[in-house]
Amino acid sequence: MSVRKILKIGDPILRKVSEPVHPDELQTKEFKKLIRDMFDTMRFAEGVGLAAPQIGVLKQLVVVGTDPKEDFPEESKVPEKIIINPVITPLTDKVDGNWEGCLSVPGMRGLVERPNKIRMKWMDEKGNEHDQIIEGYQAVVYQHECDHLHGVLYVDKLKSTKLFGFNDSLEHSGPILD
Repeated sequence: MSVRKILKIGDPILRKVSEPVHPDELQTKEFKKLIRDMFDTMRFAEGVGLAAPQIGVLKQLVVVGTDPKEDFPEESKVPEKIIINPVITPLTDKVDGNWEGCLSVPGMRGLVERPNKIRMKWMDEKGNEHDQIIEGYQAVVYQHECDHLHGVLYVDKLKSTKLFGFNDSLEHSGPILD
């Protein structure tokens, strides 16, 4: 198990745009270790997802995966997935508001509205191309994590600064993204 340090808001690396992963990198020991380290770090921090820039690696790589949250069992399950070089296209103008949190903005959350139906194209760790329509909570998770690849944090998308604060000071009505 190798847990890496998660960068926090204010670190300039979190605001940089990540480079695409080249297919030749996929089979290297370093890339495979990076993926393992990201899953170890995400699980250790009890996150839903983790983007490579959050551990200081400016590559278009995201890992996600969590068991359902106790309070919201069906809507909060996110299957384990490795997402490389994602491209997200919103498929609706309809948005869902979710109380998002982030491992890079610890102890806080805010209300963010995002499209609840997207099309995501990506490559997996074996180089296979994927193209999928994704809805609901998973669509929100993927958008949140993939934003990191473009130097964007959820705090940049708050519905209102009045709907942002420390976890122990806010009431919410849904699962919190990490």
